[in-house]
Amino acid sequence: MEKDERLTKRIQDLASLAEHRGCITFSDFLNLNEQNILHQTIQKFSWIRGETFGGYEGAERRIAAFIPNQSLWNDNESDEACARSSSGVVFPIHGIHIRPRAVRFAEELSHRDVLGALMNLGIDRSKTGDIAVTEKEAYFFCASSLSDLICRELTQIRHTQVSCELCSMEHFSYTPATQTIRGSIASVRLDTIMALGFGASRSSLLSLIEGGSVFVNGKLITTNAYSLKEGDIVSVRGMGRIRYIGTGGQTRKGRIFAEVQKYI
Repeated sequence: MEKDERLTKRIQDLASLAEHRGCITFSDFLNLNEQNILHQTIQKFSWIRGETFGGYEGAERRIAAFIPNQSLWNDNESDEACARSSSGVVFPIHGIHIRPRAVRFAEELSHRDVLGALMNLGIDRSKTGDIAVTEKEAYFFCASSLSDLICRELTQIRHTQVSCELCSMEHFSYTPATQTIRGSIASVRLDTIMALGFGASRSSLLSLIEGGSVFVNGKLITTNAYSLKEGDIVSVRGMGRIRYIGTGGQTRKGRIFAEVQKYI
């Protein structure tokens, strides 16, 4: 609770600072629970537009931008390595490509391996975003102020010697691996879509929903009757993420055919 209160105060300070200076201010990387606090808090500042971005579409960990109605400039526009959101805001995010120095002797690295190596450098988790692992290579996102340090100091992950270099965010493209799941559902409710996507019973998912473990597009949802829209991303602590694609047609008994993508 105390941590949540500190974050709320920080969000309020960043929103006020953006208004006072007439420029965009940014938070650190926020996890899903912190993004939910952001959504609740930013509603109180009608003169500030809030936007979140994590370096690529679909990122889970995101930085929040506080944009006043009369924004004069974006300090990050001169940094060509920074990530630009679809709305044109340049976020203080750099993408880093990690690759083994000797592919032949490299281990297959996991998300946990990369994160552990970063933490061993003394880097706070709030300064790093998503980590995307592709076999023996990886991409991850971090605060632009730390990219030089990471590229210089991150030389080994487990027993694998690695090199790090900045990505060109203008040309960066990453699509997480997904599994398409199709089936019939009674209605487009949160619990029925989750049951389809995670292969679990609706009753077993109810405690997760009511217990504050389910987020839709970064917002905490605690009612199983919540109606999803096409493209919504459902994140469940301990289970992963699914994207609701949509519906099409009905069975003879009136059930709806639905499609979801599960992130794997």
